[in-house]
Formats: sequence, C-alpha cells, structure tokens
Amino acid sequence: MNHDFNQDFFSLFGLPRRFAIDAAGLDAAWRAAAAQVHPDRYAASSDADKRSALMLATRVNEGYQTLKSPLNRARYLLQLSGVDTQEENNTRMPADFLMAQMEWRESIDDARADVDALESLSRRLRGEVRDLQTELEAALDARADLDAAAVLVRKLRFMEKLDQEIGDAIESLLD
Repeated sequence: MNHDFNQDFFSLFGLPRRFAIDAAGLDAAWRAAAAQVHPDRYAASSDADKRSALMLATRVNEGYQTLKSPLNRARYLLQLSGVDTQEENNTRMPADFLMAQMEWRESIDDARADVDALESLSRRLRGEVRDLQTELEAALDARADLDAAAVLVRKLRFMEKLDQEIGDAIESLLD
C-alpha cells in the first residue's frame, strides 16, 4: 500500500482547492475513498499494511469532516495558505458585529422559555450564517483576500456558537 499522507484533503478527494465545493461530489469521493482504505479490506494483509490502511482511513475521515463543514473548510484553506485565523487570541471584531452579537444574546435570553421563538431565532441565524458563507466564498475564491477571510472565519465561529446555544436551549425545553 503506497499512499501520500502529505497530500491536502482537497487532493485526497480529487476536489479543487476552493471554499465552494460540490457537497454531493465530496460525499461520493469520501464514500469511494473510505471503501478503498477500509481496514477490513486489509484483514489478510501484513501488519504494516493494516496500520497503513487504518492511518489512511483515519485521514480520509478527518478530511471529510474538515471539508464538509464550511467553517472548518475555510480554516483549512487559510491554514494551507499559511494564515492563522487567530480565533483563540484575536477577539477584535467590528463594533457593529459585536453589537449584533449582544442583540442576539439578548434575544436568546428573552426566548429561552419559548421553543417557537427559539426556532425562529435559529432560522434567522442560519440565514445570517449563509450570508457569511457567501462572503467567505467571495473572499477566498474570487478575491483571494485572506485577511478578510480570517475575519469572516472568526465571525462565523461566533455565529456557530450562538447556533449551538439556541440548539441547547431548545433541547432543554424539549427534555
């Protein structure tokens, strides 16, 4: 078994290195790659080939998880370009974005006892997330504006945390 463990995830799945990807194409490429390197196919192989198959299967799954998530895919593209999104230590955001975050949190707090209101907030939030993803696509694929993309990744991370908070609130009401 001879595989290049250093190839990027896009190459691993035969996809162009872009933010905008064909989700169905990714799914099909993942299924094909996963079937090809599934450890069960190497049950009668040498221990070295078994280990190699397991490592490659792990890499295929890691690549799939990275590329199927728009946030993780954007981070990965930036990483491939040598850009650190600085999500952990750079919390500077435009004032209007921070104000919007405060408003979102207040809306979530106000709706905590109302599943319908929380679901409505979730739908609105998903719309804003889609807008950010569209901006990310333009920044990464059309303009190659890596600095803007890094800011958008940080914004998207905030939005995904809000979405998780809404989901947790809904779940707690339904339990």
